[in-house]
Amino acid sequence: MIDLLTLEKQLISPHVKKGGTAVDFTMGNGHDTLWLSNAVGEEGKVYAFDIQKQALESTEKLLSSSDCPKNYTLIRDSHANVMNYVKEPICAGLFNLGYLPGGDKSITTLRPSTKAAVDAAIELLAPDGGLLIAVYPGHEEGTLEGQMLTEHLAEFNRYKMCISKFRIVNSPTSPFFFLVEKK
Repeated sequence: MIDLLTLEKQLISPHVKKGGTAVDFTMGNGHDTLWLSNAVGEEGKVYAFDIQKQALESTEKLLSSSDCPKNYTLIRDSHANVMNYVKEPICAGLFNLGYLPGGDKSITTLRPSTKAAVDAAIELLAPDGGLLIAVYPGHEEGTLEGQMLTEHLAEFNRYKMCISKFRIVNSPTSPFFFLVEKK
């Protein structure tokens, strides 16, 4: 059986550059922030976003207990506001849409802010950069986000962006993801 988390890391890894700038658009409990911090190294930068205080606290605890570089900035704000904080091109960005694992399931990412964040991420993306957007259709807003992103991402010029969708076809409520690569 395919392990989607392993596949996600394999597909985004070539875009994550030592010394580059990366963004964790949905910090959650900090696992992607930690991975990006180690991947870009001492000379790199990582920005991580979440609207929930609990996410920042969990992430800070995870990062401070690890030996990762202190190359990260944790931001309590919507990922839609990324352009207020990130001014340089990014080599990679990660989105895990939905709700905070172990948190309040009524607080989820929403289509308007997700669309704005994805558009900003694409604008910030450096040549040969990549975004990985994980969608969780096991709840109503997740299903709607997935539909919105499928339609929206299909509109991009294929000569400038390569956008792939990875999904387990016979499991409609399983998570799936998009890989956005800038040519």
